[in-house]
Amino acid sequence: MSAKSGEDVKKICLAYSGGLDTSIIIPWLKENYNGAEVVAICTNVGQDEDWAGMEKKALNAGASKFVAADIRNELASEMIFPMLRAGAIYEGHYLLGTSIARPIQAKYQVEFALQEGCDALCHGCTGKGNDQVRFELTYKALAPQLKVIAPWRIWDIKSREDAIEYAESRNINLGKISKKNIYSRDWNIWHMSHEGGDLEDPWNRPQDEMFQLTKSPKEAPDVETEITIEFEKGIPVGLNGKKVAPFELIKQLNEVAAANGIGRVDIVETRLVGMKSRGVYETPGGTVLHKALRDLEMFTINNDALHLKQMLACEYSNLVYAGKWYTTSRLALDEFMKKTMEFTTGSVRLSLYKGNATVVGRKSPYALYLEDLASFGKSSYDHHDAEGFINLYGLSTGVTAMVHKRLPDDAGQAVEMKEVAATFHDK
Repeated sequence: MSAKSGEDVKKICLAYSGGLDTSIIIPWLKENYNGAEVVAICTNVGQDEDWAGMEKKALNAGASKFVAADIRNELASEMIFPMLRAGAIYEGHYLLGTSIARPIQAKYQVEFALQEGCDALCHGCTGKGNDQVRFELTYKALAPQLKVIAPWRIWDIKSREDAIEYAESRNINLGKISKKNIYSRDWNIWHMSHEGGDLEDPWNRPQDEMFQLTKSPKEAPDVETEITIEFEKGIPVGLNGKKVAPFELIKQLNEVAAANGIGRVDIVETRLVGMKSRGVYETPGGTVLHKALRDLEMFTINNDALHLKQMLACEYSNLVYAGKWYTTSRLALDEFMKKTMEFTTGSVRLSLYKGNATVVGRKSPYALYLEDLASFGKSSYDHHDAEGFINLYGLSTGVTAMVHKRLPDDAGQAVEMKEVAATFHDK
């Protein structure tokens, strides 16, 4: 890249993670943008980090300022729980752990950049991945006037091996990152993702030592753990009879679910740019929450609303995956989800055992389940009513079948149509 393209950039705000890409981006920006000032922001979304060491690492790499924004509670309450309420699961398997965090991380980056008087925003996302879209759609929604710098789309570094060599040539400390430990990971309170390395061959089985959060189901306790989760209007509010704040609730569920080997998924998904990509995800608490809430909504929402919600949940997941959080579509869908889940309040009891979360009980003051109607014993339900219902419900099916089998001549047709009418005549 030529430095000429950066002559008008004086101050750059970098979304900093302390990982491989952003570790080398700081010196690269200064080398290619005429010594522009670089300020770095890292967002605490629940990952376990050496925060003091991270600031030192960023400043040693050349940043003039570093700030860590603690956005854990906002991520849980304003992003994750609305997404959970909607039932958003991308392509039926991915619980959207990385996807849901990027818009709020980009939002805080924009706010810091405007506060510091920056004229450019920078991220470390590759040109192949989804995160570049998620960051930049948020930039466009909140600060379209700022220039965007995406080094992976313009520099000469082509691989993680190249990036490691670049860092080593400039004495940048990469911590645990090496050519042997080359997985690309993203971590927040909702999940941990693993990509790259030997996972790039979809036939390779994930190695046990790769997993960071969850126990192997084989090593999980050989005894059930029973828990109860409380919900109000589709939002988790308590665990085992005690009210718990959103972030803390996810944290506690992560611990108990991970100990029971729950939350691992190995999938090949469709990236926004069109290619298929393999990822292995650990989402222990999220897996349990989805299991519980999907059960409770079946208990409390009528069939028309539930079926429509399930269809729209797919669209909601697509919007989240694509980084379209700050859009009219997502906001409008949230209003639908909020209304639909207005009476989804109650408790769900689950059994956790060796990788499985099984619902074993549920209760709600708004349950649409009436034991008197559903019972196989004596009830107020009149079985004779079913005959008339089936005759009307099957009217279209019966008429279609009989008409399609009618004789081709007019006389025969007239006779058969009379027979059709007689078949469905009130008795």
